[in-house]
Amino acid sequence: MLSVFTRFTSPFKLHRKGIMGMNQRNIGFISRYNDRKKYPLVDDKLKTKVIAQRHGATVPELIGVIDNQAEVPRIHKMVKDWPGFVIKPAQGSGGKGILVVVKHENGIYTKPSGAQINEQDVERHITNTLAGLFSLGGKNDVAVVENLIEFDDVFDGFSFEGVPDIRVIVFKGYPVMAMMRLSTAASDGKANLHQGAVGVGIDIATGKAINAVQFNQPVKEHPDTGKDLSTLQVPHWQQLLELAASAWEMTGLGYIGTDMVLDKSRGPMVLELNARPGLAIQIANNAGLLPRLRLIERMGEHLIYPSPAERVAWSAEQFGHKESTL
Repeated sequence: MLSVFTRFTSPFKLHRKGIMGMNQRNIGFISRYNDRKKYPLVDDKLKTKVIAQRHGATVPELIGVIDNQAEVPRIHKMVKDWPGFVIKPAQGSGGKGILVVVKHENGIYTKPSGAQINEQDVERHITNTLAGLFSLGGKNDVAVVENLIEFDDVFDGFSFEGVPDIRVIVFKGYPVMAMMRLSTAASDGKANLHQGAVGVGIDIATGKAINAVQFNQPVKEHPDTGKDLSTLQVPHWQQLLELAASAWEMTGLGYIGTDMVLDKSRGPMVLELNARPGLAIQIANNAGLLPRLRLIERMGEHLIYPSPAERVAWSAEQFGHKESTL
């Protein structure tokens, strides 16, 4: 991870900016604050969906689950009455193995890019999913089929052929850093930074864009739509942050990444929770995680706010109102 930042600056400046590397993340935060026995709650998307709903969070509607090869051909009947849908591995990571279909007719399935695949292609994708091709550790998996999210009109032009999502890093129940991931033609309609999505750093206090990157390079406009990224402001920001902060109560994990979306009709909803969130959020924000994490560590037992709303207010005061570089 640090090698990415060295394209921009020296190791001394990286240290001064508080950039966290992978070893620090793994040893100092993931291993220290995340009980491995609780990993299945977030590594399995079906279990995540259950615990999120149990805590009152909205999640994408489940169409069905395919858990064995004999059931694979059933997918076409399963989605017959759903105009769009998503197929994802229950134990996938990093956006791998997610198939998004925006419409289908007469056995032809259309992806966000406009590319078309047939029934055999869809079945082959599910077969690969069951075999663990996209899963953590290559373990056998199940295919989760969900309703397609309809993103809020406020994001028109900010995302290309896909749903933008919001990633918030939460430490001990406190939101510490946020970004929005905007899909592009390069990312095939997926909000995956490694595949070419745009990462936009978001101010914790206001929900406004403060910085943006694609392929780790600064950008000011969306590469496909030309939309001015400095005008991005996420609506329902307080509600989204409280939803992210509540992931601590949901999972008991101390260091976690929360992925959320804004559905046009259903509002903020939880997509996924991640016990090993990546570090690219620092590039999107042009800021390091370590100073924020260390502040919470230093406060220790003196930093006790019982509700997500109180923790969000504290984080906004401490980490918000950052100057935009866009």
